[in-house]
This record gives sequence, C-alpha cells and structure tokens, in this order.
Amino acid sequence: MRILLHTCCGPCAIVPLRRLRAEGTEVMGVYTNPNIQPYTEWARRREALETLAAAEELRLLPPGDYDVVAWLRQVVFREAERCRICYHLRLRHTAHLAKRGRFDGFSTTLLYSKFQKHDLIAEVAGAVASETGVRFVYRDWREGWSEGVEASKAMGLYRQSYCGCVYSEQDRYRPRRRGGEP
Repeated sequence: MRILLHTCCGPCAIVPLRRLRAEGTEVMGVYTNPNIQPYTEWARRREALETLAAAEELRLLPPGDYDVVAWLRQVVFREAERCRICYHLRLRHTAHLAKRGRFDGFSTTLLYSKFQKHDLIAEVAGAVASETGVRFVYRDWREGWSEGVEASKAMGLYRQSYCGCVYSEQDRYRPRRRGGEP
C-alpha cells in the first residue's frame, strides 16, 4: 500500500512513519500547513521535517507556498470552527495530491498528537475521502507519544509549543478554566 502522509512537523511524523512502515506501507510525506504563523515558525517546522526526512529516508513532495492569507480568509469570523476548517483545508489538499499521485490512501500526523481533536479529524477526513474518492487511513498513534518525544529530542529536532495558528498561540497564554478550556 502507498500512503501520502500529511505532515504537520518533524516530531509528529516519527511514530506514524515508523508504524506505517512496520505494517509494510510505502510512505511519502507532504508538508501543507498554511495555518502556521508566523512564517518563521512555518519554516522552522518545515526544516525539522526535512531533517527527519533525510534521517529516515522519507520522500517528501515539495511544500506548497506559504498561503496564510487563504487560510485566514477561511477562518476569520468563523473562529469557533477554526479546527474543522483547518483540518479540512489541509486534508483536502493532501487527498487531492494523493489522487493525482495514484496513492492508495492518505493519512495525517495530526493523529499522533494528544492535543489534536481525533474525532473531528476522523470526521473531516471521512468527508474528504468521500468527496475525493481517496481512502483515508485512520490510525491512533497517541500511545506512541513518549516514544516520539524521546526520538525527536535525540535527533535534535525543533519541537513547537502550540498547534501553529495565531489562535492557538494566543490560547496558550490565556488563563485556563476547569476542564482546560481557555
């Protein structure tokens, strides 16, 4: 099986890449993350992914343009739905690339993070799969969180402290209520 793996960053790609390969899957990565702000953060995450790709012999499609304006146009005034919109934009782009490249399916490293909304990712990816006709490969890689953290630190990869968008950057500094919500 050939999978196109949406990659949000190097550290989050380690466990999914290794697990998919252990299943006998051929993996190619794509870095499509117009949500990440500022540009310097986007570039640092891309560089960390490229470092991982070189170490793990992961082929990457060329990254698209840094189109934060298009992302903002979709999200502004819809902030309550920002994660849904963001997942949809990135996974839809990945699925279209997978279709064009005749991959058997697509997946995302977002499923590795214990901070992402897995049910929402699965829902959005399922809709994208129906729309594009490309199979979405769901795996819950969260149990490998510690393994990925240790491996990324051992490789000296840049590890970010927020999801990437300006809203998540702001949220990390807001006081939290009970239940963890800002």
